[in-house]
Amino acid sequence: MTYLTKPKLHHPSLHRNKVGYTRRDYEGPVSTLCAGCGHDSISAAIIQAAWELDIEPHRVAKLSGIGCSSKTPTYFLGNSHGFNTVHGRMPSVLTGANLANRDLIYLGVSGDGDSASIGLGQFAHAMRRGVNMLYILENNGVYGLTKGQFSATADAGSKSKRGAVNTDAAIDTVSLALLMGATFVARSFSGDKKQLVPLIKAAIAHDGAAFIDVISPCVAFNNHAGSTKSYDYVREHNEAVNRLDFWPNREAITVDYAEGGVIEVPQHDGSILKLRKLEADYDPSNKINATTHIATAASEGEFLTGLLYLDPKAEDLHAHFKTSTVPLNQLGVKELCPGSEMLDKINASLR
Repeated sequence: MTYLTKPKLHHPSLHRNKVGYTRRDYEGPVSTLCAGCGHDSISAAIIQAAWELDIEPHRVAKLSGIGCSSKTPTYFLGNSHGFNTVHGRMPSVLTGANLANRDLIYLGVSGDGDSASIGLGQFAHAMRRGVNMLYILENNGVYGLTKGQFSATADAGSKSKRGAVNTDAAIDTVSLALLMGATFVARSFSGDKKQLVPLIKAAIAHDGAAFIDVISPCVAFNNHAGSTKSYDYVREHNEAVNRLDFWPNREAITVDYAEGGVIEVPQHDGSILKLRKLEADYDPSNKINATTHIATAASEGEFLTGLLYLDPKAEDLHAHFKTSTVPLNQLGVKELCPGSEMLDKINASLR
């Protein structure tokens, strides 16, 4: 594959963040996806979020599977660690990397074909185990690389570009993430950067399994009348339950919230997630309430977007397993090879 690179020289007037990077430093090569693809908008939101959080690119590990969505990590955070896995296996590879080096920020990018079909079990167990990661599912309801067949997230009754009607029930990934134990669950729209960027920032700060399903229209195969994943349909059926503002703990919190009530949710790293409620009865810390709202919206053909569920007391996989606080690649011979006596003790515990 040929990549179109961008100029490495930056204009001296470009604004730099607190670790000395311009926004351009978080980009990658020129995208080869279709012009207008929602996935490119998601990449732009990731770039913006990483720049605003002052993340050093080399501290990020980005992993993906197979599909249009799984190509996108090429186009953002070009100076980060990256690994493109086989179809549907991104979560297990990411879990292994996370256990080996807990000091990196883990970003898993997948699609509806990659996660809701061949990788469904992998997705479910990553959520169940509480792997400390941001899992972004770029959801367009079709297999874009193989000419637009319906994926498992395509809504029953939706029409393909050629006029075929989908008769299968859709897998709702946010409902599944909630059921399997994810402690940060959100849904957004690739065309709503104002909502998506703060969601990504909050999810990166969350200590545990964070999942964001992003409706991302496929302009080639699923952006026509009859599609429930098109730009027009999502804009007309988008019901936002909240809007977020997110500040790292090193910045002062000064903002006017005259539009409605506010929930303050402290994160594990000391940062503050402020949630501006648009519905008087919506509480994102209530898992049963979140499930009910999602199901009700789905029955009415609406996409519920925003932060749907957050457990502020979440723990990640390392806390569950009580692993070493030191990454495996930094442990010495003494820790990695404790001797035959310790090995005998371990073997005895497994009998």
